[in-house]
Amino acid sequence: MSLSPSAFALLGLVAWSVLLILLLVNQRGLLVMSGRMKVNAFAADGSNTPGAFGQRLVRAHANCVENVPLFAAVLLYAMATGQTLLTDPLAPILLAARIAQSAVHLISTSALAVWIRFAAFFVQLLILIWWLLRLASLV
Repeated sequence: MSLSPSAFALLGLVAWSVLLILLLVNQRGLLVMSGRMKVNAFAADGSNTPGAFGQRLVRAHANCVENVPLFAAVLLYAMATGQTLLTDPLAPILLAARIAQSAVHLISTSALAVWIRFAAFFVQLLILIWWLLRLASLV
């Protein structure tokens, strides 16, 4: 049985979020095991995590936690109501844009990187709005 593009994107969004969690757990685990930080010393926003990458990783993970539920809810709704014909064409683009946004966030916070990250987020937002309008039969 093959997955529809919507189902693949849904699983991909979850898998990407899990990968970011695993990276975060690994990074924090290494800091604790090496004695560089106490296990209860991590700020939720990553502000006291040594190194810029660690702080970007915390923020990239938080961004997924903040936004992926919105995409997942719409994809699940489309799947539950048999309307994946509306979401299937853009689902792979949504997943690619989510991964790109996070990856760029992990790589750099330069002005160009922030613009690229914003563009990837904006693509996701436009897709979400389009799906909502189509699923509500407003367009």
